[in-house]
Amino acid sequence: MAMKTHKAMTKRVRITRTGKVVKRKAGQGHFNSRESGNTTRNKRTDVSFGVTIRRALKAMMPYNLS
Repeated sequence: MAMKTHKAMTKRVRITRTGKVVKRKAGQGHFNSRESGNTTRNKRTDVSFGVTIRRALKAMMPYNLS
């Protein structure tokens, strides 16, 4: 029986061409008018995971990470 991909993880995480695992920064949905401009700009950047978490994600997404 083939392994299944964890679909919730594929919606939250993106794999770059070089193999890095990237996600969006949390807390961007609403209530952003009270944030300072600096906080708003910082929320635009993506967050990359380290090597340890990449190994854990390999079990959830066996076909997306090589």
